Amino acid sequence: MDTIFRLILTARVYDIVKETPLDFAVNLSKKLNNRILLKREDLQDVFSFKIRGAYNKIVNLSEEQKKKGVIAASAGNHAQGVALSSKVLGIKAVIVMPETTPQIKVEAVKRHGAEVVLKGDNYSEAYEYCKKLIKETGLTYIPPFDDELVIAGQGTIGLEILRQTSKEIPYAVFVPIGGGGLISGIATYIKNIYPQVKIIGVEPTESNAMYLSIKEGKRVVLDRVGIFADGVAVKEVGEITFEKTKEYVDEIILVNVDEIASAIKDIYYDTRHIVEPAGALGVAGIKKYIKDKGIKNKTLVAINSGANMNFDRLSYVAERAIIGEKQEALYAVKIPERPGEFKKFCQRVIQDKNVSEFHYRISSREEAYLLVGLTIDYEKENQKILERMRKEGYYAMDVTPNELIKDHIKYMIGGKCPFVENEIFYNFRFPEKAGALMKFLNNMKERWNITAFHYRRHGGEFGRVFVGFEIPKEEKEEFNKFLNDLNYDYTEETTNIACRLFL
Repeated sequence: MDTIFRLILTARVYDIVKETPLDFAVNLSKKLNNRILLKREDLQDVFSFKIRGAYNKIVNLSEEQKKKGVIAASAGNHAQGVALSSKVLGIKAVIVMPETTPQIKVEAVKRHGAEVVLKGDNYSEAYEYCKKLIKETGLTYIPPFDDELVIAGQGTIGLEILRQTSKEIPYAVFVPIGGGGLISGIATYIKNIYPQVKIIGVEPTESNAMYLSIKEGKRVVLDRVGIFADGVAVKEVGEITFEKTKEYVDEIILVNVDEIASAIKDIYYDTRHIVEPAGALGVAGIKKYIKDKGIKNKTLVAINSGANMNFDRLSYVAERAIIGEKQEALYAVKIPERPGEFKKFCQRVIQDKNVSEFHYRISSREEAYLLVGLTIDYEKENQKILERMRKEGYYAMDVTPNELIKDHIKYMIGGKCPFVENEIFYNFRFPEKAGALMKFLNNMKERWNITAFHYRRHGGEFGRVFVGFEIPKEEKEEFNKFLNDLNYDYTEETTNIACRLFL
């Protein structure tokens, strides 16, 4: 018998964990022509499934370990699971969190009685400090995913799903993947009972460590991870979870930010609850799977894994959901700069379409640049509109999938400044904490001129910053050294055609 399967059968979680409902999603089911069920882990007391694994691990510690206390490194859901579990069991808990952690999450952990230590700009730095504290204090480390007892705790979700669907065994279960603890537990239990049920993992395209690991046949370490679905933003999956995923998981689907945002909206319409981006991965995966496979009249289960949503992300989610639903397109257009041309463009191209956004500024006396958002049925109308633009003699590009355009460039329309020489553009990730910008500016040479600057907060641990520089050619090497020494993630955008079009 599989060791983890046996541990799931004996897992102790229900002292503190709710058996969450498996809700029928009326609107999604009708929309997708399949029976969609939502496993509501967002309804746990800590608004996440993480309480299951944390409690099962801590309750099984020796009395000596419990007496000394526990420690964990986490920026969110695992932290709250460890904190509440420890409070219920009367155990001291220390949680190391990045300094960039939103205050709402820090306060949630403190409310459960845990001591919070803020250290580092990200999870990796917090974890390194956590290891130092373990040596100094003798506290027992509670892993977020790569532990048999943690995996077994999460696996009780699979047990509940089969009990709740005893009269209609699901065709497939869609599970978010971060480090792999959740899918390892669910897949182990379900596959040992009903091997015909498909277990399908879902990851963001920008945090796809498990997908790449399975593809390469070994664990890979990502250079960087996306911050939108921060609940699954893991650079390296676990050893145990990698093996269990290889053994039991049928497929891993990748979804982008727009598809995740659209799934959040779908879940809200069916439940009137807002899940966090990681919590919506299951539904995003279902939508993509149905579209790609063309399946109908199947019972499909999505794990709503969590609802710890930062409030300041909501406007961004709403904005991106429209694109994720293929109801909006974004076009970059170059038109002649002459009287009446703007009106002509609107009459002949936009016609009766609803304009969702429009950005324009004079660039020269010869040409002008537009960024136009139109509410359309993207799959049916996109090519027709592009052809209409080109037929009228306009240079046009569909930039709907372009992250740089959607996050920054649309606010900076106007063309490249004619008197600036040797201009270079970079896309940075700055830590979302006081002093990050000053660190950047203080290390710059005064003769390196900033020609453009745009920042947008996304509610994660990093902010995205788009910067233009005027750097003499002979100093490019010195400037590159400055960027590397700064130790902020960055990408040079001089080769991006959409960037060149506007800047």
